[in-house]
Formats: sequence, structure tokens, C-alpha cells
Amino acid sequence: MEPPDVSLGTGPRPTVPVSTGSRPRPIRRGLIAAAWTLGAVAGFAAYLRLSWTLPVNSDGASQALMAWDMLHGNVALHHWTMGDVTYYTTELPEYMLVELVRGLNQDAVHVAAALTYTLAVLLAALLAKGTSTGREALTRVLIAAGIMLAPQLGAGTLTLLSSPDHFGTSVPVLLAWVIVDRAGPRWYVPLVTALLLGWAEVADPTVFFIGVLPLVIVCAVRVGRAMAGGQRLAAQWYEIALGVGALAGAAVGMLALRVIEAHGFRAWPATTTLSPVGTILGHNLGFTGDGLLLLGGADFLVWPLGVTAAFIMLHVVGVALGACGIALAVWRFPRDRDLVAQVLLAGIVINLAAYVAGTHASDLANTREISAVLPFGAALAGRLLGPPLAARAATPGARFRLTRLLTPALVVVLLGYLAGLGYELSQPALPVQAQPVAAWLQAHHLTSGLSGFWPANSLTLATGGQLKLRPVELNGGRLYPFHDLQDSQWYNPASATANFVVLYPGVANYPGGVPGDGPFDDMQAVLATFGQPAATYHVGSATVLVWPKNLLADLG
Repeated sequence: MEPPDVSLGTGPRPTVPVSTGSRPRPIRRGLIAAAWTLGAVAGFAAYLRLSWTLPVNSDGASQALMAWDMLHGNVALHHWTMGDVTYYTTELPEYMLVELVRGLNQDAVHVAAALTYTLAVLLAALLAKGTSTGREALTRVLIAAGIMLAPQLGAGTLTLLSSPDHFGTSVPVLLAWVIVDRAGPRWYVPLVTALLLGWAEVADPTVFFIGVLPLVIVCAVRVGRAMAGGQRLAAQWYEIALGVGALAGAAVGMLALRVIEAHGFRAWPATTTLSPVGTILGHNLGFTGDGLLLLGGADFLVWPLGVTAAFIMLHVVGVALGACGIALAVWRFPRDRDLVAQVLLAGIVINLAAYVAGTHASDLANTREISAVLPFGAALAGRLLGPPLAARAATPGARFRLTRLLTPALVVVLLGYLAGLGYELSQPALPVQAQPVAAWLQAHHLTSGLSGFWPANSLTLATGGQLKLRPVELNGGRLYPFHDLQDSQWYNPASATANFVVLYPGVANYPGGVPGDGPFDDMQAVLATFGQPAATYHVGSATVLVWPKNLLADLG
């Protein structure tokens, strides 16, 4: 016999005791707020330590140097050349805040990465929770936070907890969806959403694919469905305002970027190239699947067997939950009244489709292009799978015996994730690459020189700017300033100097030396550009060449 549905008034109403003195609700709210705060603090501490298991590279170091320049008055970053993504309104302000407190050093990259990931986990959990309470709210939150709890050591940490590279862009988009979810159809919600999406568009054009276009498509579908059902167009003002606002916000963001470029930095244009059909089917799909495993912490294809194998395989459960959440959202989409679930699904589908069809799916390192799928999928899984799991776990009866066992099983999996995270946190912290070279240079009073991209800005940051190592590249057998992530004033012989070159073989995934049309240790280009050095030193695996002149005058 089914229990009476008291929510519909079909059974006897429960007696509600009237409190005479105590106020349990404020106490409960305080405990819930404390739990969220404690979870955020603990998560930040864990992710900060996890970030230190990777050395800072020159991608993150370049952003830290830009933020330092902004902090000291060059807000528009005059003379700087960016990549095709600026991070001007997302990670750069974050780096500025960290440097305001910690100064110029490696902390800027590690602290900002940990803060970004913590915010993404919190926002995904809030989206998963929605307006639910009690057992259902806890189930939703644990599913979302559990999926994101322990990024895979190595490649996963590099993608999610390292230099700015698209993952942080998901934070303002998630915040916009939280506002849409919690505020409801109020007049200011489309305006705030448009501002957030436009603000993020300045920093990263990926916002158009994970935020703007999904919202426009979902709102258009909802308006069309309502009109097909006989509703008046005016009754759909909220969806219309959201869609139009998203497009307007994106347009303003793009225009603002052009205005800033006209008066400040220069950015390389973002380009979109489609892959041939054969490449999409025979190559891109495989790398995309591998990347999705990596985002879920379950990529057993790139990790050797050992103590970590069990933790990695355990994360297959999280990937499966995310896949189930996406599948359920697809099935519900045509009739779903949940705007946020529809937008999350559309963001995932469009992001994956663009990645598969483009040229970025060439190796696992480019998984960063679809990193927003992780928080979106986690939020969607918690939002859609949480209610039935919570309801069936609390329902008595023999037919629910199997589903009642599912919740304890997921708790065991979550404990396994925590154990895996503990193992990851036990790994040693790694210093920036070529750190011994930096110490040797400073000890010998060599403070301004040239090197390849990967050692250059990372060593400059690691020494707090005391060592100024500027990146160069090869072209036509000679050395030139590196093409992006640099300040042109670094190479101006009237205001800057350089009297040595560091040739460094680098480490795995981060080659040293000077990239371009020749090998890093080919001195022919160095000698063709600057002539014979006055002295040559070998510092470990690095070679330091010194001249008694300003090399910038001879730089191409």
C-alpha cells in the first residue's frame, strides 16, 4: 500500500508542533551556512596543495606578469600582446587580488587556480541543489560535488588546476545560471545575466558556445513550444528577454574588447577551422572520449597500473553518473520546464560538438577546450538524479530494496574519492622548471637575458621579477621576440637590456630553449643573431651564453 500523498492533500495532514521557545530554523540555517563555509575552506586548502604537485609554467606566469603590470597602473596593458584568449575580465582580476596580498611569485598561479576550482565546485553544487531541501538537497549536492571532488593527478590537475585555460570561464556562466535558478522570472534577471555573459565574453570567446548560444537556443525552443500550445507571445517576455539579453551582452562584450584593443593590448584573433569528416570520425571522437574520462578523473588510458589504478577506475562511477544525467536531460528536453537543466545540457552539447568538429581535438592536452563540461555535467547529474535517488532511498517496500542499496554504494564510492584525494595530496610539491638555473644566474649577477618561452616567464615569476628572462623564438635562422604573451617594451634596447641566453632542454611537456624552425640546442641561430659569446657555462642540463653587450639591439 502506497503512503498517502500529503503534498496533494489526499491524506491526513500531519500535526505540526508549534514551537514555544526555541527557534530551530535559524539554528538549522546557521549550521547549513557553516557546513557550506567549512566545505569551501577545506576544498580550497586541498586544491591549493594539489595545484602545487605541478610546477608553474610560463602560460600561468605570463598571466601573473600581466596582472602585476595592471596592478601597477597599466590597466589596459599597453604594449602587451595576448593570445587568442585574454582572460582580461576573469583570471587577470583574480591574479591581481592574489598579488595584492601575496606579491609577485608563484603563489599567484597556485592560489588563483585553487580559488577558481573551489568556486566552480560550489556553484555546480548550488545549481544541483536548486531550491530543494532536506535529504533531496543533500543527495543533489553530494552527487555534484562528488563528481568534481578529486581531479586526476597529472594530466587532470594540469587541465583543471593550473594556468588559466578556459576552465575558469565556466565560473561566471555558472553564476549566471544560479541567479536564473534562484531569482526566478524577475525583470532584473535578464539584465544581470546579460552583464555576466558580456563580462566573460571580453575574456574568452568560449562563453558564446557554453553560455550565450545555449541560452538563446533554449529560450527560442521554449517560446516556440508555448506559442504552439496557444499561449500569447507577450506571456513569454521572460524567455525573450533572456535570449535577447544574452545576444546583446555578447555583442557589447565583443565591442568592449575591440575598444580595449584600440587603446591597450593586442590580441590574436580566435579562429575556427573545421576538420574533415574522416578526421572527425577516425580521430577527434576518440580524443574527445579520452578527454571526457580525464575530466571525470577516470582516464585509465594515460595512467600506469599501480596504487592509483583503483582510484582512477572508481571515478568511472562519476563519469557514468554524469552520462546518466545528460541522457536523462536529453529525454526530458522536449517537455522539460526546468530552464537551467535545458541550458546546462545545451552548453554541454554545443561545446562538445564544436570541439569534435574543429581542429583542437588533436591531443589530450587540448581537453581544456571542453573543461566546462565537468561542472556543467556535475550540476546536471545532481539536479536530475538526486530527486529519484533520495525519494527511493526513503521509500519503504520490497521493490525498492535494490535502489535503497544504491545510496550506500554511492557513499562508499565518495569515500573512495576522498581516499584518492588524500593520496594525491601526499605527492611532493614541485618547483618551477629550471629553478637551479635561476639560482645560478642570480649568484653570478646575471639578471637580464633571453630564453625559450617555457623557461623564460616562469623563472621571471619564480624570482619575483629579480631575474628578467624574456622569451624568444626562431624564424629563418635568427632569433625574434616571442609572438604572444609578452610586453614589447621588454625588447626595446632604449629602455631594457639583455646580455645572456639560456638554452635549456626543458622537462616533459615543456620543452626549453627557443622554439621555432630548429631544435632548441642548435646554437647556429643564436650565433647568427648575436655573434660569438664571451663566455659559455654549463649549469646542469642548461647552457648559458654571455656577451658584453645589449643583445636586444641585435634581436630581429
